[in-house]
Amino acid sequence: MQARQRNRFDAVDGLILLNKPAGLTSNQALQRVKRLLNARKGGHTGALDPAATGMLPLCFGEATKVCSYLLNADKTYRVTARLGVATDTGDADGQEIARSAVNDLSAEQWNAALQEFVGDSTQIPPMYSALKKDGKRLYELARQGQTVEREPRGIKIKHIELLETAGSRLVFRVHCSKGTYIRVLVEDLAKANGMVAYTAHLHREVVGDFATDAMLDLSAMERAAEDGVEALRKHLIAPDKALVGLPHIELSGGDGDRFRAGQEISVENNGLTGLARVYAGPEVFLGVGELSGVGRLAPRRVFSIGDKNP
Repeated sequence: MQARQRNRFDAVDGLILLNKPAGLTSNQALQRVKRLLNARKGGHTGALDPAATGMLPLCFGEATKVCSYLLNADKTYRVTARLGVATDTGDADGQEIARSAVNDLSAEQWNAALQEFVGDSTQIPPMYSALKKDGKRLYELARQGQTVEREPRGIKIKHIELLETAGSRLVFRVHCSKGTYIRVLVEDLAKANGMVAYTAHLHREVVGDFATDAMLDLSAMERAAEDGVEALRKHLIAPDKALVGLPHIELSGGDGDRFRAGQEISVENNGLTGLARVYAGPEVFLGVGELSGVGRLAPRRVFSIGDKNP
């Protein structure tokens, strides 16, 4: 009997910024796009709840090495809150657990209330989250009716603006640090103003330095793939574009080879310290290095994507 032929996948390097539709988990969305690209290796960063929409960076091949950097990036969300009703999950998928009157606040009052949350603060993660306690996901414990103690986590709200207020509907945009739970922010905002609320809709607009208009809808990807996988791969973003916030360093001669081999090298760093993007010449991305204050560059993540970025 002839052996069954295994599926053959390609080494695909780069990112796609998916405008995730509602109704899919982040992993389901990843697998859909991975199949369209016929990619061998893929991952996502900054998971969105199934009901949430918006920017979900999908990383393929060598680009999976930037996932951790994107996890640490700031995010911007457009948030729609439903005032006067609370759910056990903090979003529209949960069961109603409380009601309150909807206080008649003006736009000016709501804007002032929102500004109270700007700056450094702490949040207690919700039970319906993917954080682990004694090896179990919190949402697994919550589904069993358990509530466990959670440690407060430091967050930072960098900017927040009111977009709309009408009756029980409140819409705002928030630019925040990693680890911020928008569902908790909505609940805390309502509580501070004598109400309960839940997040009726959440749309992520920005991750790090990636702009909203760089996103692709899943339907657009499917249409592009109908013209062949290469048509879709033209939309891949080079991995180093996820790191534009880091300083840029160019190596010459054999320094690039030594960096790729994992060796620490001497550089002119003008007193810079911390992580940096490293290139051989102006175009060939080598990876991420760490600068010391004494003119040394140590490799931290080395990339192997050929002589040209996607």
